[in-house]
Amino acid sequence: MIHTNDNKIIKDLVDIDPINEERREKVKEAMLHAWDSYEKYAWGQDELQPQSKNGVNSFGGLGATLIDSLDTLYIMGLEDEFRRAREWVANSLDFNKDYEASVFETTIRVVGGLLSAYDLSGDEIFLEKAKDIADRLLPAWNTPSGIPYNRINLVHGNPHNPGWTGGNSILADSGTEQLEFIALSQRTGDPKYQQKVENVIIQLQKTFPSDGLLPIFINPHSGAASYSTITFGAMGDSFYEYLLKAWIQGNKTETVKHYRKMWETSMEGLLSLIRKTTPSSFTYICEKNGGSLSDKMDELACFVPGMLTLGSSGYGPEKAEKFLSLAKELSWTCYNFYQSTSTKLAGENYYFYVGEDMGIGTSWNILRPETIESLMYLWRFTGNKTYQDWGWDIFQAFEKNSRMDSGYVGLKDVNTGAKDNMMQSFFLAETLKYLYLLFSPPSFFSFDEWVFNTEAHPLRIIPRSDKEEGLGADGKANSRLVTRPFSRKHGRTGYS
Repeated sequence: MIHTNDNKIIKDLVDIDPINEERREKVKEAMLHAWDSYEKYAWGQDELQPQSKNGVNSFGGLGATLIDSLDTLYIMGLEDEFRRAREWVANSLDFNKDYEASVFETTIRVVGGLLSAYDLSGDEIFLEKAKDIADRLLPAWNTPSGIPYNRINLVHGNPHNPGWTGGNSILADSGTEQLEFIALSQRTGDPKYQQKVENVIIQLQKTFPSDGLLPIFINPHSGAASYSTITFGAMGDSFYEYLLKAWIQGNKTETVKHYRKMWETSMEGLLSLIRKTTPSSFTYICEKNGGSLSDKMDELACFVPGMLTLGSSGYGPEKAEKFLSLAKELSWTCYNFYQSTSTKLAGENYYFYVGEDMGIGTSWNILRPETIESLMYLWRFTGNKTYQDWGWDIFQAFEKNSRMDSGYVGLKDVNTGAKDNMMQSFFLAETLKYLYLLFSPPSFFSFDEWVFNTEAHPLRIIPRSDKEEGLGADGKANSRLVTRPFSRKHGRTGYS
């Protein structure tokens, strides 16, 4: 039995607002342009450099853009492109590389991308490859505390942390593997992946601060937090996101309630970091250093409005409205990160000054998705088309400033419009996918059935048994994947 109501989805797609249908098609065309450029100039390499029309292996030559794009191609119904990518994965993807990989980046892009492609297509090759790379990453968790080292050689193992962290592990890098590794255990029937990543949360729970705000550096030997910055931007961000999403992935059951409890504690802590500018009353999130607050916010932290929106439904009515209201305020700030520049593209971070509202700190833009991600969640939960219009504004700014004949590039400076020479893999994985979903009906990839990892790879939510940690008595996942081929418009899957 297919749980997805096929007739309803087809009806939604037929009845889609003509403006949104046109916008969706424009986004799909942008994806096709980005993909064709990658296929022409950088096939099989990690990322395309559009200006020099060549590829670069910034992730050890694992085909990062190709793997990051698999689910976007599938979701948009780009069948031929998906099949060619699948053949490359089957015949050319090789993880046996003498390369010091980031455990975090490899997990969210490669493991997540392969698992999502598996959930969508049911093709076993994606699951086999996901297991292969995960097995190579697994020794990173072999530390005294279970908090993983953040780098590992894909051939030799030898996990370690980069020198600049002083031997510490990074919070986001160590606490953003739960979704992928739990999903891998569910789909393979092998609990070892899940056990490693859930132990991280158990360790952090032991010394979890009363405000739920952890510094960005964690000692992998003791498991204790080291004195360092507290932020919802770089190096902190996705840890908080995964506390919420692991609870959602686990069907919000008793087994995973500690994730939700930790997340709610962290959201109370978040409130202590909220400030407003003058004269325009833009709401923003401070960073914290020791006892003092810094009036700085990364564009990366613009995922927070979406996270708050997604998590608001787990609260009672009063708190739900409080956090949804905060999400709306923060999204207005993030939209204005874009609107405040001459190119209408956001800088990397902003500072806030009394009487002057916001000013750009770091002025580059590397095609990031976070603001669009939040607009998509807000549109889904509120039905307010304003969020779609804001997203369309941002998409048009990318089209005007970042599009070239040979792909898309970031900007070295959002004030001058000077271009860089990199099409980040997450532009195809996240930015364009979230734009496509922003202009799609809310029933399309329902949040009741899918949870998106921090690289925007949708993972199917499957039943998780409290007693058996999500695995059946036979050691297999409790749900059987039922696959659907590409339909008239989109591929769909269900679990029976």
